[in-house]
Amino acid sequence: QVQLVESGGGLVEPGGSLRLSCAASGVSVSSSAVGWFRQAPGKEREFVAAFKRSASTTYYSDSVRGRFVISRDSAKNTMYLQMNSLKFDDTAVYYCAADPRLILSSIRVARDWDYWGLGTQVTVSS
Repeated sequence: QVQLVESGGGLVEPGGSLRLSCAASGVSVSSSAVGWFRQAPGKEREFVAAFKRSASTTYYSDSVRGRFVISRDSAKNTMYLQMNSLKFDDTAVYYCAADPRLILSSIRVARDWDYWGLGTQVTVSS
């Protein structure tokens, strides 16, 4: 049984930083595709960042590249999203996802991922 549990969300001022965590069980963060998506009110779930399967290659959306960093700790079976220089537009519920069979062409497609956490709210406000 796969379980993904996010933590680390909260309220932060513009320009601030947060680090999200996603603790995984039942799936390996080092051999699976793992990633982060976000969903703002009234909008579709959008890709943020991901690792492809069994590789260190990372992928980012244009809106977060250079500000966010995805990482993972195999020993803890946990992945992270370090978010810097946060903007109002980063406000959303952030979800982690995992998929041991995901093909590269699907990495930015939310509906193609098999496993999801319940999400953690990130609010950027002054």
